[in-house]
Amino acid sequence: MYKNIRITISYIKIMSNYRNLTQAEIEVLENNVCWAEDWQRVMVAEGFRPYNFHRVIFYGDIRLGSFEKMVEVSKGFVKHSGINDATLRNVTVGNDCLIEKVGNYINNYTIGNDCYISNICTLETTDDATYGEGSVISVLNEMGDGNVTIFRELNSQLAAFMVKHDCDKVLKKALQQMIEDELRVSRPERGFIGNNVKIINAKDITNTIIKGDCEISGAARLSECTVMSSMDAPVFIGTGVICENSIICDGCSINNSVKMQDCFVGEACQITNGFTAEASLFFANSFMANGEACAAFCGPFSASHHKSSLLIGGEFSFYNAGSNTNFSNHAYKMGPLHYGTLERGTKTASGAYILMPATIGAFSVCFGKLMHHPDTRNLPFSYLVAYGDDCYLVPGRNITTVGLYRDIKKWPKRDKRSKQSRKSIINFDWLSPFTVGEIMEGIQILKDLRHASGDNVSTYNFHEYVINASSLRKGLKYYDIALRIYMGAVLKRAQKEGYVGRPVSTVGQGKWVDLSGLLLPESEEQGLIEDIKGGVIDNIQQVLDRFADIHNCYSDYRWAWSYQMILDYYQLEELDAAACERIHQDYVKARRAWIAEIRKDAEKEYAMGDVEKEVFDDFLEKLDHEIDYEN
Repeated sequence: MYKNIRITISYIKIMSNYRNLTQAEIEVLENNVCWAEDWQRVMVAEGFRPYNFHRVIFYGDIRLGSFEKMVEVSKGFVKHSGINDATLRNVTVGNDCLIEKVGNYINNYTIGNDCYISNICTLETTDDATYGEGSVISVLNEMGDGNVTIFRELNSQLAAFMVKHDCDKVLKKALQQMIEDELRVSRPERGFIGNNVKIINAKDITNTIIKGDCEISGAARLSECTVMSSMDAPVFIGTGVICENSIICDGCSINNSVKMQDCFVGEACQITNGFTAEASLFFANSFMANGEACAAFCGPFSASHHKSSLLIGGEFSFYNAGSNTNFSNHAYKMGPLHYGTLERGTKTASGAYILMPATIGAFSVCFGKLMHHPDTRNLPFSYLVAYGDDCYLVPGRNITTVGLYRDIKKWPKRDKRSKQSRKSIINFDWLSPFTVGEIMEGIQILKDLRHASGDNVSTYNFHEYVINASSLRKGLKYYDIALRIYMGAVLKRAQKEGYVGRPVSTVGQGKWVDLSGLLLPESEEQGLIEDIKGGVIDNIQQVLDRFADIHNCYSDYRWAWSYQMILDYYQLEELDAAACERIHQDYVKARRAWIAEIRKDAEKEYAMGDVEKEVFDDFLEKLDHEIDYEN
């Protein structure tokens, strides 16, 4: 918190060590065609030497560091630090910078150490600069009132929390006030550029904060922006980029004529190849290219690759958008280009869920059909397949696919964020109290359908969807496999952590929810709401800390939920050694059955001729090693 204040203070400390120019130094500068409105207002560091300044004009208060080092401007090409061909007004420049070829001017800016700025037009801070912070944008509903306030510390949990509870006016007002309070004390008086920043061939940069180790090359315009770059997670902004009133977080790459307005781009996101975005959010490891987004909430690992893809008014997570209505890419399985799809659902502005195949979470997906009934959310890991006017629901089918297996393994490996810049919380558990709770509701729905229609029918009707009898039976089988895998895995973790008995707390029991990557008990979410509205929490950092605390307690909360679930499933009074052994044996059998089904799916795909034998054999070898994780 208050990072901007700390950086500004560090520059003030540097400024306190400055001195006036000597007459001899002024003469050298003037001989090099430099001019100052008032040389007495040009202050320099003790180690300052004037020889590497040529054709520089100074207005207002100027602070200059020492310029001793050589600066690498290209691979193997170095120049001496200094300032050439530039006009500066009210500017502080740190040590060993090279600033040259400024077509217009640099006005009201603080520039850190070891920066290279060349061939730019304008770098300026104007009155009432916001640096992209404090704007209220509307996601999910592009024509609605604003529901998310963007600022540098925003993460996917806080954004999802704001959207979900937008109708709670008291809560909304309290959150807005907290953010305004933080911005009021942390917003710097003028723009600054951190250490080791490279800005070349850029046009206009106005009211923009650029943290250290950022590279900007060929950008067309940055206006009212904050770029949260760092040494371990640098940011790159490339050719033709126009970015207005937006925030870009650590480790991002924005390149190739991207146009962005009123957006928040979270850690390690890539946006490229002419993608356009307005009033949208992109969090942790999202990838966007060619298409466009408007009022979109793109949670962790959202991806769009196609020119005809428009993400509008939806909430996405672990999602790979197809081209227009083509979702064929979601069926990729063993191939190296398989990206998977959404983890927990694609939510439209109306609250409906779009379902597609190859998901790793509670919500599976169909080929472009909206799921209008809330009950369909409780048939997780399912396929929808349309034949003419009929739409067939295949419950639980995705549990036993190659695609799911690969997704479980790959997502944690694809988290490219540095350990120091992981604001958004991501829980990678594919089976959790959240998803397993949905599975249990799905089981009950299927049992109710079978009870209502009997066993001697060929199909079951679920709203306007058709479920074949064989699909219903397999769905119950797949769901039960998932339950036994979950219970065994949770018990195994509890035993390793030294507790298997009755939970010491009831927190975690009841319904669970997903806040864009954070899995938590609904009771904890409600407790947070009450604490904010009641004044127990009075600043935004405490809200963010609460999310982190909840995530850190995930294992305890999960055990509280799972313990009762295990007792109910096995009809036990307590969890003794014999019960634990029985649960473990069921776990081993369920995992082996699960792997066997995945093997069948792989063999079926290989038989179609779409997979090379080397890829197929490598995949089977990984399946063979699954027995290593049974104990």
